Amino acid sequence: MAPHFVFPRTLQDLEHEHEDDDTLCVLNSVNIASFASSQLEEFVKGVSFDLSDKEILCVEEQDLFDRLYSVVRHFAVLSPSSKLSIIETLRSNFSVLLPNVDSLSRAPSSDHVPIASHRNAFNIYTFFLVHIVLAQHSAKVVAPSAKKKHAVSSWNWEAQRARILNLIANSLEINLELLFGSPDLDESYLSFITKNAFSMFEDVTLLKDSDLKDALCRIIGACSTKYHYTAQSSASIVHLIHKYDFVVIHMADAVAGAEKKYADGSLAMSLVREIGRTNPKDYVKDTVGAENVGRFLIELADRIPKLISTNIGILVPHFGGESYKIRNALVAVLGKLIAKAFKDVDATEASSKSIRLRTKQAMLEILLERCRDVSAYTRSRVLQVWAELCEEHSISIGLWNEVAEIAAGRLEDKGAIVRKSALNLLIMMLQHNPFGPQLRITSFEATLDQYKKKLKELEPSEEVEPSSDTDNFNGDGEVDDLNCETVIKGQQQESLTDSCLSQLDDAFPLQNSSVPDVGNLEQTRALVASLEAGLRFSKCIGATMPTLVQLMASSSATDVENTILLLMRCKQFQIDDSEECLRKMLPLIFSQDKAINEAVENAFHTIYIRKNPIETANNLLSLATDSNIGDLAALEFIVGALVSKSEISSSTISALWDFFCFNVGGTTAEQSRGALSVLCMVAKTSTSVLGSHLQDIIDIGFGRWSKVDPLLARTACLAIQRLSEEDKKKLLASSSVQIFGTLESLITGFWLPTNIWFAAADKAIAAIYSIHPTPETIAADLIKKSLSVFNDGVNVQSNIDTSSGNMPLTVQVTKLSRCLFIISHIAMNQLVYIESCARKIQKQKLSKEKKDNENQNLDNNGTVPTGTQKGNDINAELGLAASEDAALDALFEKAEKEIVSSGSNEKNLIGVCATFLSKLCRNFGLMQKYPELQASAMLALCRLMVIDADFCEANLQLLFTVVESAHSEIVRSNCTIALGDLAVRFPNLLEPWTENMYARLKDPCVSVRKNAVLVLSHLILNDMMKVKGYINEMAVRLEDGDERISNLAKLFFVELSKKGNNPIYNLLPDILSKLSQQNLSRDSFCNIMQFLIASIKKDKQMEALVEKLCHRFTGVTDVRQWEYISYCLSQLSFTEKGMKRLIELFKSYEHVLSEDSVMEHFRNILNKGKKFAKLELKACIEEFEDKLNKFHSDKKEQEVTARNAQIHQQKISSREGFTLTTNCEDRSESNSASDETESEVIDEEATLPLNGKPESKPVSDALSGTSSELGQGDDEIQSPLVKTTTIGLLRSSTNKSNIKGGKSGNISVTQRTLRSRR
Repeated sequence: MAPHFVFPRTLQDLEHEHEDDDTLCVLNSVNIASFASSQLEEFVKGVSFDLSDKEILCVEEQDLFDRLYSVVRHFAVLSPSSKLSIIETLRSNFSVLLPNVDSLSRAPSSDHVPIASHRNAFNIYTFFLVHIVLAQHSAKVVAPSAKKKHAVSSWNWEAQRARILNLIANSLEINLELLFGSPDLDESYLSFITKNAFSMFEDVTLLKDSDLKDALCRIIGACSTKYHYTAQSSASIVHLIHKYDFVVIHMADAVAGAEKKYADGSLAMSLVREIGRTNPKDYVKDTVGAENVGRFLIELADRIPKLISTNIGILVPHFGGESYKIRNALVAVLGKLIAKAFKDVDATEASSKSIRLRTKQAMLEILLERCRDVSAYTRSRVLQVWAELCEEHSISIGLWNEVAEIAAGRLEDKGAIVRKSALNLLIMMLQHNPFGPQLRITSFEATLDQYKKKLKELEPSEEVEPSSDTDNFNGDGEVDDLNCETVIKGQQQESLTDSCLSQLDDAFPLQNSSVPDVGNLEQTRALVASLEAGLRFSKCIGATMPTLVQLMASSSATDVENTILLLMRCKQFQIDDSEECLRKMLPLIFSQDKAINEAVENAFHTIYIRKNPIETANNLLSLATDSNIGDLAALEFIVGALVSKSEISSSTISALWDFFCFNVGGTTAEQSRGALSVLCMVAKTSTSVLGSHLQDIIDIGFGRWSKVDPLLARTACLAIQRLSEEDKKKLLASSSVQIFGTLESLITGFWLPTNIWFAAADKAIAAIYSIHPTPETIAADLIKKSLSVFNDGVNVQSNIDTSSGNMPLTVQVTKLSRCLFIISHIAMNQLVYIESCARKIQKQKLSKEKKDNENQNLDNNGTVPTGTQKGNDINAELGLAASEDAALDALFEKAEKEIVSSGSNEKNLIGVCATFLSKLCRNFGLMQKYPELQASAMLALCRLMVIDADFCEANLQLLFTVVESAHSEIVRSNCTIALGDLAVRFPNLLEPWTENMYARLKDPCVSVRKNAVLVLSHLILNDMMKVKGYINEMAVRLEDGDERISNLAKLFFVELSKKGNNPIYNLLPDILSKLSQQNLSRDSFCNIMQFLIASIKKDKQMEALVEKLCHRFTGVTDVRQWEYISYCLSQLSFTEKGMKRLIELFKSYEHVLSEDSVMEHFRNILNKGKKFAKLELKACIEEFEDKLNKFHSDKKEQEVTARNAQIHQQKISSREGFTLTTNCEDRSESNSASDETESEVIDEEATLPLNGKPESKPVSDALSGTSSELGQGDDEIQSPLVKTTTIGLLRSSTNKSNIKGGKSGNISVTQRTLRSRR
């Protein structure tokens, strides 16, 4: 019998003899590495022949064992053919051995079977095959070029490796109990197999081979589960998971495969216990390991949910750990378990079902609780899990609204990822809601009322059996509470989702009293409960609309994109107010973020562009009629983009013309105006759209329908402006008299309401300047006609001043307001017209020069005639081209000058009106009496000031006077906006008035402050105004009471921080200095500075601010400013260099450390520094912290000592005064013995207060004058004189003491004694 084979630690250990003689070892090792190739092949062939020729148990023979060992040890030096030969031999022998081993259990006991030899052969074949795999793998790692060297050979190691490992896996799956003598195999064998299998898991390239990976998983599963090698395997698996992220999925496959094959979850339970026993603090340090462990748990829950659900309690304590990654994973595990672990519950086992349902309910409660986790990552993951459960239809109706309310609340979360997850959850809940395709509140309420009436009718006729169980579970396992009159049982909930909800959609549109019969009383109750839940869900989603509007203004692009998607889904389900919120999406098309632009455009196309052109046209015109100015501008931009992409078809444009021309039945004047407005938007991109209906525009736009909808005339004027050049010529040729007559009557007539007339006249004047060949002629006629209402300017003013009736005044003011508007607007359009003419001339000149140059190059073929060449040279030297440009510029400048005031002494038409207008605006009494007239007059004045510099300079002081003192908010707002235009037009004139412009930020009116913020933001961000020293006023607006102004100010500083090298960095110290001197609350100051400091991102700027702020401590003595500066320091993002600089500048702020509030800010700085500091810097910070604390305590002690010394000094002074006064009294008494009773002027009350206790300070103050008098006197003091002087001094000193000390009655003088002495 051969010796027993024992698995050695390494292959070379077989050469060492063991103390036990009964152990098989290598006695004669052959160094085949030194053999020649032919000799080596012969040796390998001999070994292979012997193994094949003899019986399979021959491998335990000593000679063959030694030779086989030599081959395996030097396997790397073998040729590919030799390797293949030895592998095939070993594999075939082992394959033959396995059935023999399996048959041992079925062999009769009387048969003599060499079990020990079979065990030896089994172990030897396994050992050598595994070592061949390891040797070949190590050779591949050491010499990666070996693959190229033997590429021509038929040697395919990958296939052989997979066959070997699969064979070993098959060997573990047969019955080895009799072979090893017990159900538990030899530990050395299991240790050898698992150790090498786990080592192969460490190589990611091996795991890419699916056959090899499956074999390794089978090996691990068999050893761990079938042969109870669980504890050691669990430790190895956990170690691998912590170390390598790529093994997570494969280990989960191995564990799940073992549980499925052997119906034994011991390995999975052991792993869960192993993970559960880990200290939660360990996961905080090992973040990679925590993430891998979390992924592994999720994979296990996905593969074996029922088994994990029974052991989930072991992992629940980790919810209290600090590692958010573990909490994220556990949340995902709960989601997998809820979705999968409770589907196939055996209904026959009532107790088991109840337990599992209660477990599910506990998991749901944990998920609800985790929505308030401290980590934003965990909160986001919880919401993602709820979305997955919603998609899997694993949320019951009873829990639906609770989840929806949590998601709605998370929309205001500080974390952007949480808001994104909340938005996605609400989208998913709408998509998979169990209440129907329409969620209008009115529909739910109407249907609910009808079924409640139906329920009341059924209740008296049927009796309800009381429920015996207080805990009623629905089909999903949650306790339902739908505010029903009776708790619905689980089976009734299931019947609700199956039967009643299918009828719910048909019930929504019902508005009459007849409702379909849904069944008995219980089913009706279930339907009523479901309707109540649906109504609650609809109200919950509807209540989020204001929040969604705010999210569309978020700085995060993901917030905006997901909000738009949610609003689109809300509109699809007809949530109340969703369409109005979607319209607020339109201005986002101007966002600089391309993703937001695309999201808005895609949403617009999805919602409003339909296959039916009539529907599309109706949607577009409805948008145009209901939108404000900002939305119209955005709509125009979107329509232009869609037209350029041909996404608005010609059939849609035809449908718009049909709406405009009233060819569609039921069209209103408002719809006609909306259609024409959309066509004007289309015409901005496609100019030929309007040319086909010129006469319709005139007839309908200015005809009888304009009386119905006055804004139609304004839209028609806009359409005339948008005509192409060819269409304009066509219009002038066919209908010039009609069109200009119509426009003139619109401007000078009174058939439009006053509130509409100004907008219509604006567009009408612009239309005249757009199409008329000489617009200044018709404009002069318009001014004359508007002035013809009055005799002259003086009479107009006198009429206004002297009229006493109400009606005449109203008429005159209205006419004058219109007249001023026409004059100023014509002047403004004349300026625009002159500039357009200048651009045309310049363009023509450039094109002509370019054409001449091209012709010369073509005609002369590069050679220019001598005369022409000389002429061009002379013109260039004389600068004739430059003189022509100068002449043109002078001409244009003169034309602009003549609009308001000509070069001569004679003034033109608008100039005469400008003089009158200036005098009118200076009549403050008249303006205050008629605020509407003041609004029109100041607006006209501002327009004329924009045109002419001289007129602007002459009236600039008047403008600032009005903008500061006008009672009307409208006037101040208009003037504030005009200041922005003037600053762009004449920056040098407005530069001295910069402080006055910033002063508008402090206006009491919200609209004025808002316009001031907008104007200054525009000027500063476009580099038309330098950021002066008044920027602190803009910073104060960050804490404005109006939210919109505050948001505008924040937007300004955000955009300012993006310019250049971030100007806020340079402005911050000045802002700090000025804000600390203003009367701001502490919270407002902190919020402002926190926002401004957060906009500084560069580390260098932060480090420089540390130095600047520290130096500011030296020149400041106010404690409040110390606190503010230290607060700003605490808000900086410190780097290692910045922290070192703070420590170096200790001398500059050591004197302020006595204040507790300042010290608290410095402690916050040091605590932040410890978080990012390395060991060396952390030690410096801790040492510096001790230094600060010691210095702070020393300063406090010094202050206490100084205070005590001052109090002690006061006490000593008071005692000295008291002693001196007593001596004086004794000496006075000795000199006047005859008048003993009358000589006492000061009795005991003079030295003691009323309460009988001595007080040092009042007495000292009172007697200081007496002491000085006594010190200067002679030795002999005359009693009457001294007493009189003392009395006077005492009275004076007593009064002073009473004023300073706030006390009275400390000294009293006996008036009777004084009279007797006199």
